[in-house]
Amino acid sequence: MLPPILDTIASKLDVLEIQSANMAHFFCRLIPAQCPFERTISCFGRTLLYIPPLCKLNPFYEQLVSLRFRALCYLADSCGEDITTYC
Repeated sequence: MLPPILDTIASKLDVLEIQSANMAHFFCRLIPAQCPFERTISCFGRTLLYIPPLCKLNPFYEQLVSLRFRALCYLADSCGEDITTYC
């Protein structure tokens, strides 16, 4: 359960509508397609440190992925653009 302020931000991200191609392109460039920075640091075959993917640490991960998906759908459906550059 998120604190009230984080819950408010998450709900605002859920209802944000994509209204222009520029806005959709901005979100597609801003939000990565995959979780970045997952690393396992090892030395001589032994794991020294494991850094989890940042999506596991982000309380807004589901909302951001949904926003990126809506932006991609807007570009493909409403604008008729090729979205393969963002995949």
